[in-house]
Amino acid sequence: MHFAPDVFAFLVAVGFVAGAIDALAGGGGLLTIPALLAAGVPPVAALATNKLQSAVGTGSAFLAFWRAGHVDLRRFALPAAGAFAGSVAGAVVVQHVDPRFLAAFVPVLLIAMACYFLLAPPMSEVDRHARVGRAGLTVATTLLGFYDGFFGPGTGSFLTTALVALGGLGLVRAIANTKFLNLATNVAALAAMIAGGKVFWLLGGAMAVANVAGNQCGAWAAMRFGGKGVRPLLVVMSVALTVKLLADPANPLWVWLGY
Repeated sequence: MHFAPDVFAFLVAVGFVAGAIDALAGGGGLLTIPALLAAGVPPVAALATNKLQSAVGTGSAFLAFWRAGHVDLRRFALPAAGAFAGSVAGAVVVQHVDPRFLAAFVPVLLIAMACYFLLAPPMSEVDRHARVGRAGLTVATTLLGFYDGFFGPGTGSFLTTALVALGGLGLVRAIANTKFLNLATNVAALAAMIAGGKVFWLLGGAMAVANVAGNQCGAWAAMRFGGKGVRPLLVVMSVALTVKLLADPANPLWVWLGY
């Protein structure tokens, strides 16, 4: 698929911003997926290409947090395995879904995710007592892994919320260990998408480089300042891109609604 230079540059810039947001609070896919769809990328290819740039960027953020000593590999190895398995299943399922359904479903789900980010309560900065054990946390990460493989946007924030609410971690440690879990889901989904031949490699590679740079900036900011202040920006940009998708009268959602 050919992209005009300005469109290509726009998508690369979105990859950078999404990487920074992902490292801080998760949810960068709320920007990249609607941007890819708005550029005319087919729904499944948009999900696959997003997974390529997201996997590379998340890996770089994970390394930054791990080197700083914030990641507990032993504690979260089993939840990461569950997340990996769930993500493979989700990525396989989505490749067999009617593209017209995805084109109509994505804007609705993006609006729901934006509402979640707008209304979700703030998370604690300090560690607390865990509410569930490793098995319970693994069940949660497996379900979130399936969601990430099937769709993806917001997975980082959902994982962070689970680690805070269920695992008892403070916000920065939760963000750091989320990178480990999210890396597992991204790699799993990417492998399934590659097997299905859905990835746009040139675009995804360029966005991945930008995403790495954004993730490094975001990881530094998260360790320095925490993950506050990102959600309002995420909501505004996500809603704006979603409106662009819905402004297209050819969107299957309008056809199904009878407009």
